[in-house]
Amino acid sequence: MENFVNQAPFVLVVLLLVVGFVLLIKGADFFVDGSSNVAKRFHVPSLIIGLTIVAMGTSLPETSVSVTASIAGKNTLAISNVVGSNIFNLMVVIGVCALLAPVPVGKETIKGDIPFSWVCALLLLGLGILGIGDRSSRVLGHLDGIIFLVIFAFYIVTLVKRAVRAAKAGKEPPAEAEIEEAEQEAPVLSMPRSLLYIVVGMIAIIFGGDLTVDTASRIAIDLGMSETLVGLTIVSIGTSLPELVTSVVAARKKEVGMALGNAIGSNIYNILMVLGIAAAISPISILTENLIDTVILLVFTFIVWIFAKTKRKIDKVEGAVMVLLYILYAVYICIR
Repeated sequence: MENFVNQAPFVLVVLLLVVGFVLLIKGADFFVDGSSNVAKRFHVPSLIIGLTIVAMGTSLPETSVSVTASIAGKNTLAISNVVGSNIFNLMVVIGVCALLAPVPVGKETIKGDIPFSWVCALLLLGLGILGIGDRSSRVLGHLDGIIFLVIFAFYIVTLVKRAVRAAKAGKEPPAEAEIEEAEQEAPVLSMPRSLLYIVVGMIAIIFGGDLTVDTASRIAIDLGMSETLVGLTIVSIGTSLPELVTSVVAARKKEVGMALGNAIGSNIYNILMVLGIAAAISPISILTENLIDTVILLVFTFIVWIFAKTKRKIDKVEGAVMVLLYILYAVYICIR
């Protein structure tokens, strides 16, 4: 595929990039639908399905691209995709939702989820500088990836325990309640069809990730852009489309309660799961630009936490500020 992409006309390469994004997004949808139906047939509670399979599904495009890039030795694309997606989720996905309708923020999100996502970004910065997983500095090595995955496992266990406690107390979190209601309305697929959805979804995700990495690298070469810039802009926005579309649709239906939780949750998944898998497979080199972008992610996360804490919601003015900050950031990374 890489040889074909390198020899194809530029217009065709751009079209193939779009095809790659479509395969990633639809592949994630098929995988989530199939996995959710299999889980329901084994009587796994809807809350658990929503917090694990569905939540991980929205991060599958980032996972596919970053892991593929890591295996191909295009490590700058792997980490810039994650950091760029996190900044886009935080400032654009939440900001646009706030422009459509005020985004309410729960107490647990303010006290736990946002601070934890900030800690995850800080951990990425620290491990990237120290290079604990390898002898050379500024590398996310195999050990670093394992550290991320172990923390991710504890995070999932904590989420599941929290959801079970909330359900028993009759205070089911709004986001999970909406997921459960949507699942009850959706038709249950047969087991063969569910397994077919899983297989087709995995094939689409793998092929889409490979296609996206190859075409993004070719575009970077032809336009004289660095892989870091392509990862922070084109690829990160493309792989964040599921979160953006889902949150905007929810906001238009006046169901914005899950917008912040989905974005923050995706950011945690992207660092711990996506980079954890990628680094565990192949060490990822950290450039100075990656460190700067991670610091910017830390600053943006703190700003969103302040907005969320002051009024227990993010209003239209704050949403406009967040989108404006992202535009300024986009200008900065293009001219640096």
